Amino acid sequence: MSSIVVQFLNGLAGASTLFLIAVGLSLIFGVTRIVNFAHGSLYMLGIYIAYSAVGAFGAAGALGFWGAILAAALAVGLFGALVEVLILRRIYQAPELFQLLATFALVLMVKDFVLWAWGPEDLLGPRAPGLDGAVAILGQRFPEYDLFMIAVGPVVLGLLWLLLNRTRWGTLVRAATQDREMVGALGVNQKWLFTGVFALGAFLAGLGGALQVPREPAQLFLDLTAIADAFVIVVVGGMGSIPGAFLAALIIGEVKAFCIGLGNVTLLGVEVSFSKLTLVIEFIVMAIVLVVRPWGLLGRPQAAQRAAPTHIEPPLRAALRGLAAGAAVLALALAALPLTGAAYTVVLMTDILIFALFAASLHFIMGPAGMVSFGHAAYFGLGAYGAGLVLLRAGAPMEVALAAGPLAAALGAAVFGWFCVRLAGVYFAMLTLAFAQIGWSVVFQWDSFTGGSNGLVGVWPAAWLSSKSAFYLFVLVLCGAGLAALRRILFSPFGYALRAGRDSPLRCDAIGIDIKRLQWAAFTLVGAFAGTAGALYAFSKGSLSPDLMAIPRSVDALVMVLLGGVQTLAGPAVGAAAFTWLQDTIARNTEYWQSLLGATILIIVLAFPQGIVGSLARLGTRAEAE
Repeated sequence: MSSIVVQFLNGLAGASTLFLIAVGLSLIFGVTRIVNFAHGSLYMLGIYIAYSAVGAFGAAGALGFWGAILAAALAVGLFGALVEVLILRRIYQAPELFQLLATFALVLMVKDFVLWAWGPEDLLGPRAPGLDGAVAILGQRFPEYDLFMIAVGPVVLGLLWLLLNRTRWGTLVRAATQDREMVGALGVNQKWLFTGVFALGAFLAGLGGALQVPREPAQLFLDLTAIADAFVIVVVGGMGSIPGAFLAALIIGEVKAFCIGLGNVTLLGVEVSFSKLTLVIEFIVMAIVLVVRPWGLLGRPQAAQRAAPTHIEPPLRAALRGLAAGAAVLALALAALPLTGAAYTVVLMTDILIFALFAASLHFIMGPAGMVSFGHAAYFGLGAYGAGLVLLRAGAPMEVALAAGPLAAALGAAVFGWFCVRLAGVYFAMLTLAFAQIGWSVVFQWDSFTGGSNGLVGVWPAAWLSSKSAFYLFVLVLCGAGLAALRRILFSPFGYALRAGRDSPLRCDAIGIDIKRLQWAAFTLVGAFAGTAGALYAFSKGSLSPDLMAIPRSVDALVMVLLGGVQTLAGPAVGAAAFTWLQDTIARNTEYWQSLLGATILIIVLAFPQGIVGSLARLGTRAEAE
């Protein structure tokens, strides 16, 4: 009984931390509609700044410690306000996905700043003065600071309720959450309202991080961990619902605590490791909630929103001949690349071709189908592991293994997509992320079959493709064929039906088009193309690891599509080339390559708010009109 009570209290303490991380993200999204991917970075900044501030003010005892915690949260809040004024305010008129891209650039920049300022080592702060002991609960010791954390969550929830329901500013925030345009029409200064909301959200994230100083070390990977937790809490609770975020934090905090407490349990003669489930249990909970109640526990059903059309039209006959000639010249130039003798360039171009196909497969469902996936790396990874496992475990030849990759990915996409296509918007994106993380956890922990965290090695191509040049030409043919096939499908009746379902779902339903079936078929189709890219990537590197299915790989695909532009067919390929080349070039020339890459992406977002190809095409159209 005592152990159950202690685990329950541990869950409450963890829930307070989860709530502080998520509630700021919920506020920011509710008012500004920005999916702030940098919210986890604000949490990470909070714990690092608090570590330094506590060290500086530590001589003042309890007053200095709590003053340092508050100062760290205020500093993060001020940083959030500056980000909103200097960067985000300039791109509110850009598509929402490009705003996400800008916040991803901030993630890279903040991570390198933290690395420069505090170094790569984990940093553990001191215990909180006056709360550094433990109390006896049913014969077991429980930390006093964790009892304090249990109280923090409800206190913050109460203060936010008072702020939003008993002040004029809070009334404006709630009004903006419901109808931003009407608030602006009534003469409210939206700019400063958005700044205040973003600063408050950043302050809460910084406070959540700062309060962890006595509980956990400051680490460089906290940003991605925190943003994943925040997304899960906000979606499970219901977008924009602060009480929902609190309820979701309680549920997930308790589930994670009891998974840790149960450890290994034998059920029906089978040993089940609940402790391993802690890596993915929150995503399992999110998947179950979204399948049963798509708008979250305390959220409200949202009216179907019409996706922004991408206006991808087939070129005229004369232009088509010009495009064919240009494609032939490009193909010949790429085929002649091995003749230059630059081995490294051949390897880099192999990666670019593979990622171009990967990005194009994501673009197919983002543009024509209007479905934004946050977990597209799942099918890239399934293709790689499908090929690698057939090659190494079944002893099949490389050609058979390569064919198994896209089949495995298509099967996974068919299973996951059956659930995902029943949702829309952010909820669809988050369910794809949940399934991707579930797949990643299986691969990461199945040591006897997938190699676990060590992955698989020895995934080499056949003898006739053993040279880098031969394999490059093979990749050029397959990826070129894949890109051409996606383009052909896009301008087929299937592709037009997908766009019709995206733009006018009610009309499609009225004339008998089964939109969900079309979307499911598209989801499965792009899974096969992503799996082809993954299988080729595995053979190009000779090994594979669970990182191929992790969140950063999915983010890379999103960045590639958005950098190039969602509105054009060439966008994903150009974005993949630009991102891969920038990442490789910058990483080889500086230690802090992530900050330079982030700054470059941010400049591109500000200069080309429609993506590189999309913005250039718009400039060309405008020049012709003039």
